[in-house]
Amino acid sequence: MHKEFLMGNAAIALGAVAAGVNVVAGYPGTPSTEVLETIAKHRPDDVYVEWSVNEKAAMELAAGASYAGARSMVTMKQVGLNVASDPLMSLEYVGIKGGMVILVADDPGPISSQTEQDTRHFSRFSKLPCFDPSSAQEAYEMIQEAFEYSEKYGTPVFLRPTTRVCHGYASIMVKDETEYTHHQPEGFIKDSKRLVIFPRLSFMNHKKIEARNQELSDIFSSYEKNTIHPSCDAFKNSKKGIATGGISYTYTMETLKKTGMVKTLKIATPHPFPEKLAVDFLSGLDEVLCLEELDPVIERELIYICGKYHLPTRINGKLSGHTACAGENTRDTITTYINTFLGLTSPVTTDFPEPPALPVRPPVLCAGCPHRASFYAVKKAMKGKKTVFCGDIGCYTLGNALPLDMVDTCLCMGAGLNIAQGIEKVEPDTTCFAFVGDSTFFASAITGVVNAVYNQANMILIVLDNSTTAMTGHQPHPGTGRTVMGEIVQKINIEQVLREIGVTDVKTVNPLDLNSSVACVREMADKTGVKAIIFKSPCIAITKPEFSLHIDAEKCIGCKKCIRELGCPAIVLDNGNVCIDDTMCTGCGLCSQVCPAAAIIGGKKHE
Repeated sequence: MHKEFLMGNAAIALGAVAAGVNVVAGYPGTPSTEVLETIAKHRPDDVYVEWSVNEKAAMELAAGASYAGARSMVTMKQVGLNVASDPLMSLEYVGIKGGMVILVADDPGPISSQTEQDTRHFSRFSKLPCFDPSSAQEAYEMIQEAFEYSEKYGTPVFLRPTTRVCHGYASIMVKDETEYTHHQPEGFIKDSKRLVIFPRLSFMNHKKIEARNQELSDIFSSYEKNTIHPSCDAFKNSKKGIATGGISYTYTMETLKKTGMVKTLKIATPHPFPEKLAVDFLSGLDEVLCLEELDPVIERELIYICGKYHLPTRINGKLSGHTACAGENTRDTITTYINTFLGLTSPVTTDFPEPPALPVRPPVLCAGCPHRASFYAVKKAMKGKKTVFCGDIGCYTLGNALPLDMVDTCLCMGAGLNIAQGIEKVEPDTTCFAFVGDSTFFASAITGVVNAVYNQANMILIVLDNSTTAMTGHQPHPGTGRTVMGEIVQKINIEQVLREIGVTDVKTVNPLDLNSSVACVREMADKTGVKAIIFKSPCIAITKPEFSLHIDAEKCIGCKKCIRELGCPAIVLDNGNVCIDDTMCTGCGLCSQVCPAAAIIGGKKHE
């Protein structure tokens, strides 16, 4: 063993490698992304890693690898689990052979997600065991234990870290390579009676699953990471207790070091719930405070157990209004909850001064982002016409911000296409646009195009092709021509895909050529049926700009059109005068094409 300073996601990745994982698949999504990337970087030669086109594909690939006896892992964020839920729900009834861990990173806040959904509910819904780490060290250890439990009980298992575990750093103890488990897959053995799902198989296995989960509830009551900390110090005779799990447990223990220790139950396996351990904890307590993210999962379980065992303990938490029902917990909020619960007259202060207020930093498209040019071209071309702009998940969701104001709807990945179709059926006089990125096109938009063509929709698809998966950290996708393992593969051409599935009117244009882009949009808007425009220009994060632009003060008429219409963060006001920040400007040239006075011209060359 040795010590390393690691991000939580890196700890999970190294834990999986130490456990002998053979196959890893996933789809990028914050806060989960670095797990697969770290495995790809540190993998032994016999470990296969891929970014799949979406979470459903990743789940099915990992299941197939497990059928062949491999230890497999699939990674995603909480909304990705929605995409993967179809194979997941059936996989539980079929079972697996090689250990299979489903890593789902939840995003309380939400900080970078559409929803605040809690995967612990999905664990119970799908009847799968769930491990909920409270630190990077615990996550490293838990994923290794998760593979063991998965194989022993023939079931996939969840590992559910949250954002602060995923992205927090800590010095942790990790195994040396000589201590790694080397798992040799047995290979696929045909057994259609077990691996081909039929109603009778599901019925029989359902009973086995319920019995197994009851057994796991008892076993988890002795699992070393489910613990009871006894009261001591000022609270050694207290009839109050705290139940917690995940990162909230870490915050709780930090606070209790200041207040004195109150009897505390730590839940590391929210499902199956360690019922016997919980009964032991509740015995003799008058009142319990539940501290958890996101939903009242522990709270509801304890209320149920109190009813089942006729325990008089009062359970407080989200349901009772004692803690917030939404958002992530912080050390400060946990301290406030505990102080109130324990009746402390003054808050426990930290040793640190109050930090200054952070500046307001609304999200914005980067300077030089080709998406800004794409949105602006469509907006200019359709000015004065009845239009609806259906957006999607990605950097381009930021097109909703002023002054662009070009995203009227955004639901989930790939949804914009079908939403546009639905609006057009109700309002045939509305020109409906659907915007989608190149990575999202492969992940979840192709079926929407097929649906539109088959059902004779009248809409315009805009593919914003910036040659990367930008929002989550520039991962490769089928259109980039390379894989996460560094292999050079054939690029899948989006224009060819569209034509082959029946879209006859397809054009590719550079969005930074404003006049050509506007003309293309107007041409397509006058046609009927399903049309597609591919705005193709690389993300500024993967290309090095050559020149920045600057304002010719003698030509500038002070109209501020460049600021009012584009909202580029590189164009700023200095003492009331428009100027360009050459440390941010990429020289894309969009503003120079918008300026009515031709006052924006080429500048110095970037070193």
